Amino acid sequence: MPDESELADAIGVAAERAIGRLFREQPESFYYCSLITTGEAHAPFLAAWSVEKLAGRKEIKWSYADCPYCDFSPEDFEAVRKLFAARPAMDSFADCSAEYELRLRAMEAALRRLDAKGIFGSGPERNRIVVNVEVMPPDHTNTERALRLNPLEALGEWLAEAAE
Repeated sequence: MPDESELADAIGVAAERAIGRLFREQPESFYYCSLITTGEAHAPFLAAWSVEKLAGRKEIKWSYADCPYCDFSPEDFEAVRKLFAARPAMDSFADCSAEYELRLRAMEAALRRLDAKGIFGSGPERNRIVVNVEVMPPDHTNTERALRLNPLEALGEWLAEAAE
C-alpha cells in the first residue's frame, strides 16, 4: 500500500507534467490552478483558469467546473488514480478521517514542492496565480490550504470573492 510520501511524489509528477503541458500548449495568463478532489478525497484532477479564457464572465471566475481547463490532461493522473485505489476505501472503515487527511496532505505537499521548483513563477509573477487543493463541494479547509500554499499577495481577490 502506498504511503503518504509515495502519494505526494506521484501527485507531484502528474501535476508537473499536466501543468507544464498546459502552460506550454496554452501560453495564456493563468490566475488559478488547482487540484480538485471530492469530499471522499478521491484522486485529484487539474483545473485552471486564464485571464484570456475568462473574458469578462466574472460570475464563474473561480469555478473549477466552468473552467476551460477542467480535468486537463487526465492521462497524467492515471498512476495517481491507481495509487489512490490501492489505499483503504474511504467507506471501508468506521473512522476514515485519518485517511482523508493523509490524502489531502499528500496533494498539498505535491503542490508545495512544485511551487518551490518555480513552476508557478517567482516574485511578482507568482503573485498573479492562486494555487490550491480544493475539496468539492467547497468547505472552509479550502481557504486554510490556500493560505498555506500561496503568498498573501496572490490571494487578495480570491479571499474576497471565493473563500469559504
